[in-house]
Amino acid sequence: MRRFLYSVTVATPLLVAILAASRAGAIERNFAGSAQLDYLWLPAEPSNVTPRAAFDGFTSEVALKMAVDVSDKVSANVKVCYGCHGFELPMAYFDYRLQDELNFRIGRFSPSFGSFNVRHDPANHATSSKPLPYDMGRMLRTRDWNLGVLPSPFPDNGIEIGGTHWFGDRAQMDYAAYAISGFKADRPTMDIEWSHSYAQTSYIVDNNGRPAVGARWALTLRLGEANDLTAGASVMYGTYDVVNALAYTIAGGDLAARLGRTQIRFEYLMRHQQFDPSGLPLVEPASGIQTFDKHGAYLEVERVVTESLTLVARADGLYRTGDVLIGSTLGPRAAVFRYTGGATVAVIPGWRVKASAELWSFTNDPPRQSQFELGLHLALVGTF
Repeated sequence: MRRFLYSVTVATPLLVAILAASRAGAIERNFAGSAQLDYLWLPAEPSNVTPRAAFDGFTSEVALKMAVDVSDKVSANVKVCYGCHGFELPMAYFDYRLQDELNFRIGRFSPSFGSFNVRHDPANHATSSKPLPYDMGRMLRTRDWNLGVLPSPFPDNGIEIGGTHWFGDRAQMDYAAYAISGFKADRPTMDIEWSHSYAQTSYIVDNNGRPAVGARWALTLRLGEANDLTAGASVMYGTYDVVNALAYTIAGGDLAARLGRTQIRFEYLMRHQQFDPSGLPLVEPASGIQTFDKHGAYLEVERVVTESLTLVARADGLYRTGDVLIGSTLGPRAAVFRYTGGATVAVIPGWRVKASAELWSFTNDPPRQSQFELGLHLALVGTF
């Protein structure tokens, strides 16, 4: 309830200002939303397991967004969502566009990183779950893995400068550079604490006063009316502890191809992170600053069969190397693989049904696969 009141309190003044400006100048505004109710069944998991290996059963994700063109150069966006973190304000920012090549974004937003972030809402992707590199708590054994490489969405406070430039009518270049508060954690800790980036308190501030920085670049080639190819690269760097002694670097590359009714997407992410081992119950105690690496990748093929039916197949995984805590199910080298097949059926306008099956494999001896588990999803999605 406290998080809901916080989201409403923060969003209301900006919404009032946007609505007032839009009424005064008869400016166009757009209100949109989506909601997904998903049921995850894990046939092999006993009902009395504590703590549970995943958020199975019913879960919901809801997003409500308002976008307003305040003037020819200024626009504003506000978004409130509800999910496993409760109510959250992931978006409340203004854009000031001098020209296509130069846009300033100020406020709270998800910085430009990778290609999946722009379609992280359930209404914008064909499966109930996100790719593992961007997992936000729906994966099996999520507590051991501490989510994916860069959970999506990842809202933050800051400023971003970006733009788009066309080379003729066939090539489009997009870029973005930003400074944000960055991820956070208390000491002693071995990993980033993602909950510190969400509205669980009355106000969110940087824990160390030093911003994290990042950038993204992408090039799109138009190969025809229904064919294009996009390649992108992203990077982010910052410190996450209160004394700015522990750093993280996240880098990634992505490729996407649209070939008629078929979409092919590939992304690879890597996070290199320092941590202070003092006071931590490690399997192999060490002194000084230590590091670990977490890699993630996915390959996805989506095919629109008819106006009502879309099929999707995806292979994704995570790979981690480095020290682990005593009692963890992970080894110094650990991996998880997942293979997904699914379908989306449009029942009526604005209402779809998603169904998918996931085969999971967990191992401490990659690339050998073992410890197989099955997950089945059935979801209803509504949009307007």
